[in-house]
Amino acid sequence: MRSVEDHLSLVTASVVAPRPIQVAISEAQGLMCAEEVVTTDPLPGFDQAAIDGYAVRAVDVALAGAEEPEDTSTLADEPVDVSVLDDSGRLVVHLPVVGDVTPGSRTPTRLQPGQAVRVETGAPLPTLADAVVPHRWTDGDSDRVMIGHPVDSGDYVRRVGDDVQPGDVAVRTGTVIGAAQVGLLAAVGRARVLVHPRPRVAVIAVGGDLVDVDRDPGPGQVFDVNSYALAAAARDAGAEVHRVGIADRDPARLREIVEAQTIRAEIVVICGAVGGAASRMITETLDGLGDLEVGRVGMHPGSVQGFGRLGRDEIPTFLLPANPVSALITFEVMVRPLIRIALGKRQPMRRTVTARSIGPIASVEGRRGYLRGQLMRDERSGEYLVQAIGESESGTSHLLAELAEANCLIVIPEDVEDVNTGDRVEVSFLAERG
Repeated sequence: MRSVEDHLSLVTASVVAPRPIQVAISEAQGLMCAEEVVTTDPLPGFDQAAIDGYAVRAVDVALAGAEEPEDTSTLADEPVDVSVLDDSGRLVVHLPVVGDVTPGSRTPTRLQPGQAVRVETGAPLPTLADAVVPHRWTDGDSDRVMIGHPVDSGDYVRRVGDDVQPGDVAVRTGTVIGAAQVGLLAAVGRARVLVHPRPRVAVIAVGGDLVDVDRDPGPGQVFDVNSYALAAAARDAGAEVHRVGIADRDPARLREIVEAQTIRAEIVVICGAVGGAASRMITETLDGLGDLEVGRVGMHPGSVQGFGRLGRDEIPTFLLPANPVSALITFEVMVRPLIRIALGKRQPMRRTVTARSIGPIASVEGRRGYLRGQLMRDERSGEYLVQAIGESESGTSHLLAELAEANCLIVIPEDVEDVNTGDRVEVSFLAERG
């Protein structure tokens, strides 16, 4: 029996990453950048107002807000109109407002000494202006504004190249593109970007007892749950998914289907084909496409599973159990990390925490347990608490409804058979619900 670590190492070493492609930036979110995006122009490309207010020369409002001098006659020598605000004892500068500039304005505006221009956020700064007085520091007049607070040169101004200079790297190789990166790409004028695309995953269901969900099952038949559930799990992991559905059981036709998927996908998942005659039929049918091995892995559920590399490009191919719970947990442990690696994620595994068990948990000695659980947090202490979900203490129930209620997997080491109330266990987060 192969250990979980050894089998996972075998799986992750087989990753087939799709080649980088150019996509529109609107389609790049969540993907990893595959190029150094170097800017050719500064951002912003012109001096602009960083706030609504009045563009001025800082020297013209230097006295605004200063205390009233003992000899007010000296104010007459100032190059701008300065007065004393009633009851405040502070000086106020009066400047004529000679224009309005809005964002997108293409008409150059020139500011003369002793003047102000009303500007909106993002508007081009008038020539000679070196600061913006916020609207709240003025009386808001549109003809002759009263300014009661000084500004320094450069205040409330976004200078050319403040964000990005020509030659700067806007988005680096290996960066996962999020909303901020999309915005920056748009800001530097990039309509398309080279990314590592989502790996393509093909999901195939096999089994003579399966019918699709749009048909009524006959005696001894069940709905095809796995291809839908596993396709959703692959999509949640970040893959582009092709759900093949229920494959024809005719060996020649089945081989044709699988071979076709190894050409179009980077990962192939075949569900319902481990153990007994089913796995023998699959391995014999696919013999010649590559090495496909069915064996035991030291984990539960999902101890019996298959893995190999098929097709011309040696595409990693999984054989997963027919039971939906076992199939989903095996996918979570073995297939999901491969998808994340193919996406270029630096940390392909789920986040884990240590939690205190609020009830007894039984596992299978000699196998690593991945048991469904509900993770909670104590409001007072902040401590993580976890409770196993299942009809039996051993957690061997295969009810899909119980997996749907779980928000974590409780990971029990191979050498542990019983976890007591209050013991600490490792917990792996599942996808958030709600």
